[in-house]
Amino acid sequence: MNPVIINNKSVKPHKAYKNPLMQSRNVLTNSPWEFVSLWLKKEKKHRALFFWNQAHEFSNTSSSLSIQSSPLLHYYSFMNMVKAMLVSKNISFEEIHGIKSHNLRGVSKKITLCNEGVKILKKGILSSLSLYLNETSIDDIYSLEELLYNIPCIHRTFCLTYKTVKDLFIPLTNCEYQYDSSNNVYCVAKVTSEFVDNKLSSILPESFEMINTDGTIRSIPSISISNPNNISLSDVNQISDLNTILRKDLQYINGATALWYLKCNRCHPKRIDRYPLTIMLAVMHRLSELCRYKPIELSAFLEGQKNWLISEFINMTSKQFLDEIASEITGHQFLIPNIRQAS
Repeated sequence: MNPVIINNKSVKPHKAYKNPLMQSRNVLTNSPWEFVSLWLKKEKKHRALFFWNQAHEFSNTSSSLSIQSSPLLHYYSFMNMVKAMLVSKNISFEEIHGIKSHNLRGVSKKITLCNEGVKILKKGILSSLSLYLNETSIDDIYSLEELLYNIPCIHRTFCLTYKTVKDLFIPLTNCEYQYDSSNNVYCVAKVTSEFVDNKLSSILPESFEMINTDGTIRSIPSISISNPNNISLSDVNQISDLNTILRKDLQYINGATALWYLKCNRCHPKRIDRYPLTIMLAVMHRLSELCRYKPIELSAFLEGQKNWLISEFINMTSKQFLDEIASEITGHQFLIPNIRQAS
């Protein structure tokens, strides 16, 4: 198999879930805030721009607050980023959160992540985000522990905190779109060596299969292109559609380069069939509620055995959420400048 080449570069998975600009060069910037602001101005998305600028202000202010107080402004930054995205896509939504707390504690007074619950509602901002992402899960009640386990950018932290849990995300290398002798295009990658064993095929998501015992995998969904030496606009659109199909299982961590992971299959007992954007927004909402209404409980989390996990979530997801929403609004991918990638 050979890599698909567009503009003299091999085509890799794209961060945007819908309408990714597969043929565009990466945007090099230390922060996507200004680029998205200018993009919204250029596209005359004035209402979306208002929400985006407000989200930026909340984000800037949150950096000066303690970790006990910052979840409140982080959440309002997240929420306004989502509102900016929905408005930019001409998607209507009800001006309510779309999520609320749910009592999993019963009569217990113990404060733990496994009994701190949330319920996703049928209407509201989070619900509209879920609808935009075409989430099909019928489950709507989760514990914070379940949600945190399903976030790629803090998954290593989660596994170090809960030492008996198994990895939910499979790290990948050399992830790109390739075509075979029949001009069928697949997403092909290699699983890192520590995951290559006789159990690998049983944990791969339904959208991928092993094609070599060295850990090489490829997507089961594919598309057909007319001429790999002359990629047409129609071909690009098809690859974009394939990217959208695969992104439910193919997820990334933002950094100098995107680090791609596969989410284990639906047989995994703790897998949540929702996207990281929805999950991160749900967790930050609940932490913001604790910050406002039950600060002593939030303090208990931050002083307890799981304090590192909560701290990492608050500190790391702000950049991850921004990167994902910025890509979704504009269709571009963002990377930190002055980092030269290997060819």
